[in-house]
Amino acid sequence: MDAASLVAGLVTVTLWGSAFVAIRDAGEAMAPGALALGRVLVSSAILRAIALARREPLPSRRDLAVIGAFGTLWLGVYSVALNEAERHVDAGAAAMLVGSGPLLIALLAGIFLREGFPRRLFSGCAIAFVGSSIIGFATSQAGSNVALGIALLFIAVLARVSAFQVTWLGCAAATLALLPFAPSLIQDMQSAGETAIGLTIYLGIFPTAIGFATWSFALRRTSAGQMGAMLYLIPIVAVLLSWAILSEMPPWLAVAGGALSLGGVYLARRD
Repeated sequence: MDAASLVAGLVTVTLWGSAFVAIRDAGEAMAPGALALGRVLVSSAILRAIALARREPLPSRRDLAVIGAFGTLWLGVYSVALNEAERHVDAGAAAMLVGSGPLLIALLAGIFLREGFPRRLFSGCAIAFVGSSIIGFATSQAGSNVALGIALLFIAVLARVSAFQVTWLGCAAATLALLPFAPSLIQDMQSAGETAIGLTIYLGIFPTAIGFATWSFALRRTSAGQMGAMLYLIPIVAVLLSWAILSEMPPWLAVAGGALSLGGVYLARRD
């Protein structure tokens, strides 16, 4: 993993970790579907303007179908499910909804993308998974795991199209899928305060438009398995930010889990 990939990966996990805190806060005033739609509307508008300025071409129909599936499932369905989950658990625990994702990415990348099964990578992923699981156990009373490996669609299509195209068109597909929540968004925007509206805009610009762009940039420069291992840092970022911003204090067991996750990520990215 080169320096550019490492920086892009760290930017991604920081922005995605902050998203859990923003969702937790904004979710008090916005319904799950409305918040998801507002988020992708902002990101779609920004990315569409950039696409027009760059005269970005469209990928093939086959790739459009894969990008559409990715956008609908991850930026659409998954976002609504996550927004609903954060009404019941704290931001750090909600980050554990993607707990099995990195290990699944490494496994599927080894099978379908022929990246192989490096011993150090899988050892690091396993250690980081245990650490992440400890964080989830320590910071939540109940949990669920809805991560189904949607990221593999994203990884597969990156082999043929640009990172920007995947992010831009994925957001566009999610916007179309979430349009039924438009009445709820209009209603919530009228009653929500400036903080909730500002957080919705933040989610659209930073974790979505910028976060997915930096992740896809890094994926094109390193293996999916190594980038997947870095995603184990997200619960650590979420716990620290929820502690600093929302005053949701992490127990010492969560701190120990975070240290274990960091060790696992370090081992995995050394491969």
